[in-house]
Amino acid sequence: MILTVDIGNTTTVAGIFDKEELRAHWRLYTVREKTSDEYGLTLKGLLLNSSIRPDAIDGAIISCVVPSLREVFVSAIKGFLGVRPIVVEPGIKTGISISVDDPREVGADRIVNAVAGYHLYGGNIIIVDFGTAITFDYITDRGKYRGGVIAPGIGVSADALFKRASRLPRVDISRPKTVVGKNTVECIRAGMFYGFVGLVEGIIERMKKELRTSPRVIATGGYSEGMAEEIRAIEEVEEFLVLKGLRILYEVNR
Repeated sequence: MILTVDIGNTTTVAGIFDKEELRAHWRLYTVREKTSDEYGLTLKGLLLNSSIRPDAIDGAIISCVVPSLREVFVSAIKGFLGVRPIVVEPGIKTGISISVDDPREVGADRIVNAVAGYHLYGGNIIIVDFGTAITFDYITDRGKYRGGVIAPGIGVSADALFKRASRLPRVDISRPKTVVGKNTVECIRAGMFYGFVGLVEGIIERMKKELRTSPRVIATGGYSEGMAEEIRAIEEVEEFLVLKGLRILYEVNR
């Protein structure tokens, strides 16, 4: 079995694959202050709670956009699971070409998503990842990663509004009953939800116009399910696209 871990700025997603089957998965808060021992014990505990023996893990692979946590997770996995993880970094075999000004600037999670999207859907796709930032990535039908768009994420924007506006409360982000709110909470919820619906639809429309093609649009990330219900341009939802991409990269690079 293979351990796959994507370490993001806000959340860390981990999963266990038995061949191509995702046997278990977890979503954790990313805590920069945690040590390798703490993360190692957490991973080992998650495995045991899912009735998976730690010694059943044959290999591991990680992608990380938090530099300070990269070696922390490498050490945790080596120390507590007894395997040295593959790290998604420049030079790793991907099966796609990165056609941007500086490939080293592209986040590991975006590359992993692109690999999974191309493998699952055959290219000519836009991947929208609802994470700390909302990213839009285009992959051609020949497996060329052409770049994309980065916008502030829903959670980041909600936090900024709460911190900068002293009289506005923090609210959960969910689909409101109406666009026109009758109280402050309803107004904020409508603005956040439908504001990002408009942002995503607008960027996808502009990307398609500029690319002069009609790519399939795949959504992934924490808010993908809820947002996809309202955004007509989204055709597929793959909540664990990054984990599937990590499994593919492991098979290519092991």
